[in-house]
Amino acid sequence: MATFERRMDKRVLRIADTADELAKAVAEAMAEKVSRTLSQQPLFSLVLSGGNTPQRLYRLLAGEYALQIDWNRVHLFWGDERYVPYDHPGSNFRLARETLIEPLHIPGENVHPMPTHIDTPSQAARLYESALRAFLGNAPRFDLVLLGMGTDGHTASLFPGTPVLQERARWVAVGEAPVEPRVRLTLTLPALNAAKAVYFLVTGADKAQTVQRVLAGESVLPAALVLPREGELVWWLDKAAAKGL
Repeated sequence: MATFERRMDKRVLRIADTADELAKAVAEAMAEKVSRTLSQQPLFSLVLSGGNTPQRLYRLLAGEYALQIDWNRVHLFWGDERYVPYDHPGSNFRLARETLIEPLHIPGENVHPMPTHIDTPSQAARLYESALRAFLGNAPRFDLVLLGMGTDGHTASLFPGTPVLQERARWVAVGEAPVEPRVRLTLTLPALNAAKAVYFLVTGADKAQTVQRVLAGESVLPAALVLPREGELVWWLDKAAAKGL
């Protein structure tokens, strides 16, 4: 399965013909990255994305790629979460639990969902940041962060024009979406830009124009602000999303 690769500034673009082929290419890359990293350190920190695009990837990882990753040594975190119960249809945790965690029998102590059961979102954000600091130490150097992108250029729950984009110290903050449920928890730009690697997964013709704008560096689009300082940044696109590049 071939993917076309090109480079734009700090970004590597990998383009597959279809969304299914793209998911398989990402699964292969992840399996190789996790295995290589675990040969050099005891644990791997993986930040999961929500939304529809990663579902294909999660099902592949839980299926034909299940034995290629030592899931007992992978710890799962989330890039953002709607402030809803874990069993809510819109919960990013629920999506991962059903498609990845339960099929792979990932140990519960390896799973670190955002605490949306806490009384207030601000308290939950502080609690999650404390958990991240306990695991990662003084810097949020996740081994791999998976992100998606909306047609408005948002990523995680960093939406255009919202105050959370100005956060420079906190790793986790409360974000606000333009649609319900509006209250979100999200990793901040400082946390995302400290990662060792970030993979954007973007599919569909409806994202093509936004992809062009992000890659042109339009700073009003949050996805354009994700530029890891010392890490790898790969945009995985299907041909429909890459149209016009």
